[in-house]
Amino acid sequence: MRIRPAARSELTLLQDIERAAGEPFRALGMAAIADDDPLPVEVLEHYRSAGRAWVCAEDADDAEDGRPVAYLLHDEIDAAAHVEQISVHPAAARRGMGSALIDHLAARAGADGRTALTLTTFAEVPWNAPYYARLGFRTLDESELTEGLREIRRLEKAHGLDRWPRVCMRREL
Repeated sequence: MRIRPAARSELTLLQDIERAAGEPFRALGMAAIADDDPLPVEVLEHYRSAGRAWVCAEDADDAEDGRPVAYLLHDEIDAAAHVEQISVHPAAARRGMGSALIDHLAARAGADGRTALTLTTFAEVPWNAPYYARLGFRTLDESELTEGLREIRRLEKAHGLDRWPRVCMRREL
């Protein structure tokens, strides 16, 4: 596998990865998550052009860069690198691509002087909060939330994501 910046020509492929990664939510009674539209190409391009969109590509003999099967988008929120989106195609799951992307972001964020990674996620979905806890994230208490994380949670609530328990998590660098 290879981690590299996303290419403009791959943005619709990132949408396909997000759609496929959403499908397992159906089995948990979360069809609304599975049916949610992926981020628009314009939003993905914003992340890409800002250098905040990374892909994990499988090695391929016929393509120098390989085809992306996972991706990560990040923001800068309250002096932390915030994982805005991470998606792994189910066909590539359980091969360490998600953790490799997070470790890649952690290394870059640490080199840039960031002291933590943050994210918001579903508390009870096995491949969400429990997975991130295994990667060194801890759930934040309400009193620990920064203003930026509070704003993200407000937006998530307005989008209807609070139909299922959500948490903010942090990994120190």
